[in-house]
Order: sequence, then C-alpha cells, then structure tokens
Amino acid sequence: MKSLLSPLQVRLLHLLANLGWTLTGGAALAGFHLGHRTTRDLDLFWTGTSTLDRIPAEVVRRLTEAGLDVQRLQAAPGFVCLRVEGDGEVLPVDLVAEPMAPIEAPIEVEPGVLVDTTHVILVNKFNALLSRWAVRDLVDVRELLAAGGDFDRALRDAHTRDGGFSPQTLAWVLDTAPRAGLDATLLAFREELVRRLLA
Repeated sequence: MKSLLSPLQVRLLHLLANLGWTLTGGAALAGFHLGHRTTRDLDLFWTGTSTLDRIPAEVVRRLTEAGLDVQRLQAAPGFVCLRVEGDGEVLPVDLVAEPMAPIEAPIEVEPGVLVDTTHVILVNKFNALLSRWAVRDLVDVRELLAAGGDFDRALRDAHTRDGGFSPQTLAWVLDTAPRAGLDATLLAFREELVRRLLA
C-alpha cells in the first residue's frame, strides 16, 4: 500500500517519535492501513492519562527547533490543537489525552511510531458517526468493513467506549443525516449499513 501522507505529516511523525503517542484516525488509515484517501491533520493520542502535562511543550520544542512555525490554537489539560507550518504546508495537529485503556495494543510501524489497529479505528469511527456527521467517517467505515473489519465485534466495543452508543441510535443518526456529499454508491452503503444495524 502506498502512503498518502504528505511530506510534512511524515516529517512530524519522525520528529515526534518516542513521545508515547499513538496515531489514529484518517492519518493512520492514509499512511499505514488502507491508503484510500488523504487527510489534512494528525491526531496523536496518549492513552491511560487524563492530562498532557509537559507533553505539548516538548512537542512545540521539537518542532520549532526543526525550523517549523507552531501556534497553539486551543489548549486544555487534556487537549491541545496546534497549527504547524513548514515545507509549504499548514497542518493541524491534535494532541489528546485519553484516560481509557486501549481496546487492543497499537502497532509499532517504525521505531517510536505507534499506530492504532484497523479494529480500533473502526470502533472509533462508529462512535464518531454517532457524535458528529462527517462523510469522511462513513467512507472510512465502508473501506474498513470492505477490508475485513469485524462488524459485530466493532459494535460491541463501540458500546464499551461510549455507554450511550447503540446500533439502533446509530442507525437513526445515519438514516436522518443529510444526503449532501454522498454519491450513489455511498448512499447505497449507508442504506445497507442502517439495515445491518437494525438487524
């Protein structure tokens, strides 16, 4: 599989290696699992902790010493959003403290670069579809299931991550979501997904 990460995304992963984060979301799929679409950001999660403490300062130090321009757009104890500019690109980077233990261990794809498994990402995408409506999440679910994702197991684990999750609620959200941005094949997939969730 050819990675669809941008040069700046790849550079940042190397600059920030060995800081204890796990890459997840669209960047993990684009760079290490499916390569089915690009993404404009990086989501780095520190699991088993509720606060980032000194991590953001170390991230900023490494990036600025590498000659990149870094701005803090949002900052809270467990979440920091950075704007990183360099190499002709601008990249949002989210640093997230995740108190819950991971469903399964991430994969070390390069020294110090940990990436969530496709199963964990599928679980997260189910929960994301419940809490927000984004076409990219539906695309990711379609591709993850097509690549062999375990539908029933992912639904069970989605509930363990979010007690408010249920297949019926997700089916209702999908069924009532806007059609904008959905082509015929994605509309058909959404309808089939609703049927499977209600079965």
